[in-house]
Amino acid sequence: MTYDMLLLRFGEFTLKGKNRSRFERSVHNHIKSVLRPFPKANIIKEYGRLYVELNGESPEALAGALKKVFGLVSISPVRVCPSELDSIIKTAVEFVGQKVLTKETTFKVTARRVWKPFPHSSQEMNHLVGSPLLRAYPQLKVQVKNPEIELRIEIRQERTYLFYEVIPGVGGFPLGTNGKAMLLLSGGIDSPVAGWEAMRRGLEIQCVHFYSYPYTSQLAKEKVMELTRILSGYAGRLKLHLVPFTDVQTSFVGIGQDNLIITLMRRAMLRIATTLAEKEGALAIVTGDSLGQVASQTLASMNVIGRATDLPILRPLVTSDKNEIIRTAIDIGTYETSILPYEDCCTLFVPKSPTTNPNLHVVERVEASLEHMAARIEAAVAGTETLIIKPDTNISAGSSNDDGAVVNEDWF
Repeated sequence: MTYDMLLLRFGEFTLKGKNRSRFERSVHNHIKSVLRPFPKANIIKEYGRLYVELNGESPEALAGALKKVFGLVSISPVRVCPSELDSIIKTAVEFVGQKVLTKETTFKVTARRVWKPFPHSSQEMNHLVGSPLLRAYPQLKVQVKNPEIELRIEIRQERTYLFYEVIPGVGGFPLGTNGKAMLLLSGGIDSPVAGWEAMRRGLEIQCVHFYSYPYTSQLAKEKVMELTRILSGYAGRLKLHLVPFTDVQTSFVGIGQDNLIITLMRRAMLRIATTLAEKEGALAIVTGDSLGQVASQTLASMNVIGRATDLPILRPLVTSDKNEIIRTAIDIGTYETSILPYEDCCTLFVPKSPTTNPNLHVVERVEASLEHMAARIEAAVAGTETLIIKPDTNISAGSSNDDGAVVNEDWF
């Protein structure tokens, strides 16, 4: 296929009135960063939409990258021609002819005359372009409702745009326009999906992962780094905090409260994540909780666990069905990594019968009886390793690579 431009359509943030310009600037900046590997591409801004001039760049590669930009609902590859009747008809015939028509195909022409001095109305243009197409391609059959091909023509003063393909984008709000949050990222299926959903709603996320060496392996850590790398494809780069959790986690073993281990562990995670959030200027914590899925995700458990922090806890998947979560994980590319059989700390020391209805006062009394717990939590925060993960990061190389995509760094 030969195309001249890509048409980018904005999503729901266009309804936000006075905030619209701020959202448009954010999505424009995100698109500019995505286009860096495509130096010939050029952005053209018009009210309510953006165009990307290809100038020889691959439309497939560009569309594949732009599909991940939050705030864009769809992308259409576009042919451009002068706003003259003969030129429009000729371009339409050539454009539709690029699509392989091996069987009878329904179609219609939808013209829109934005430039009012153009001598033919929108309705006239539907017929003036449609008739030559029917003569050129006998396989075409006019169908007004739900045609297989809808050739859209926008006639503007400077030029006319023709397109028929609509590639879905991720939609939502532009990245970072609704604040910053910390994502509790395990090695499972749910938390990466929760992080993606949070980014889709305009949150900038930083990932927090708890590991318990030597009970968890280097492969488990690299698995989480790979999940972060996949998610960074939607953000450009992500900060990952790797928290040493062994001393905190093992302190809950052997105290005679096995049924509360998960509750105690998750409350400690929230305290650590809260401290990191305060350092990073984050205003919320995101988790992959799905109501009723496991013992720690009953309403009673989530209530008691959540009392460990004053920050709001955002649970994008709280009412999602497991199959829905899996489908999203497959769509965003995290599923195959999430199911790799490397244990994380959440699978360690799990009791046979964890409580599903913990008592807050009992939990607080147990925590008060644990000596040096506050010091252990402080030590975990102090020992946290912070990495910057980018889409081109070489995870298997460890904590650094040739282009410096993974480094210990305090700035994001």
